Amino acid sequence: MLTVICPGSPAGERFERLLSAALAGHAFQRVSWLTDPLAERRLFFAVSLPESGVSHGFYDLLAFLRAHPGCLAGSVGGILIDGAGDLYTKAIGRELVLAANLAGCRFPGRPLVECTGTLQNFTVQAKNAGCGLSEAADLASADLVRRILDFSPPRHSRPKLLVLHASNHKTSNTLALWSRVRKQLENTCSITEIGLRNGTLEDCSGCPYTMCLHYGEQGDCFYGGVMVQEVYPAIREADAVVLLCPNYNDALSANLTAAINRLTALYRTAPFTGKAVFGIVVSGYSGGDIVASQLVSALNMNKGFWLPSRFCLLATANDAGTALALPGIDARLEAFAANLLHHLQE
Repeated sequence: MLTVICPGSPAGERFERLLSAALAGHAFQRVSWLTDPLAERRLFFAVSLPESGVSHGFYDLLAFLRAHPGCLAGSVGGILIDGAGDLYTKAIGRELVLAANLAGCRFPGRPLVECTGTLQNFTVQAKNAGCGLSEAADLASADLVRRILDFSPPRHSRPKLLVLHASNHKTSNTLALWSRVRKQLENTCSITEIGLRNGTLEDCSGCPYTMCLHYGEQGDCFYGGVMVQEVYPAIREADAVVLLCPNYNDALSANLTAAINRLTALYRTAPFTGKAVFGIVVSGYSGGDIVASQLVSALNMNKGFWLPSRFCLLATANDAGTALALPGIDARLEAFAANLLHHLQE
């Protein structure tokens, strides 16, 4: 049974058509997040967004999720956003994914169908399917519902983790937190750790699709280097990727950003559907949620990694060594490690 949540006032004709296309052939019920239990459900969030990008119903839902941790425990979700304009749909989508995830919801890879005002973002899908833009949006909506209902991530007797970072062991609060988590996982997981700090890591320069596909089919990339020699083979083997992310100006570090961009060649030939993503984000002052949202959009929405509930540990610490002295940090690190194993281990 699919549980449908539509925040806000009644929407327009296109929204109702998208919703009908998505739900065709499936048993479902519309509920209110204020009164109905939402744990252990298959959830389909459908949001109609005005051109301003401001929906009071959506923000009421967002406030509820943020104020009720655990209200979506055990649930699996996906999101349809129908926008009146060509802006804000992705931003609203990743904001909802992060809030729902921290409330306990898991998401399959590519959990967002965003319909911009012109539907031009469906140009490639329409061409591949041999149909119009509206039909491509309908197909994507229906596909998302099927994937929500079918979602069952793999379990592993000894999960293989790939840990990526670009930090200095002597000064990094992020690495200090990870070192405590690692000690709790070493007896149950196989862990590969790759530092991207030293040397030059070329960013993706947007090679033509056919060139990227050609290199990807060979397990390669035009720019080579550590990505091809170490990261690609490790990702193929990994059951989950853990990214260690200090907050640099409310953004991922340059090397981690480049590494994510360079995954495109591999993604074209080796989908990441069965691989989970986790993160540890440490901010010197604030903004950890912004960096966590970047991980959501880059790896879950775009690259197709699935998102375990509460996928990210967020902390605020400035001077070197202060993260390990944060109030309650040991319990939080233990909970993060236990949550990782809960989602991955048989």
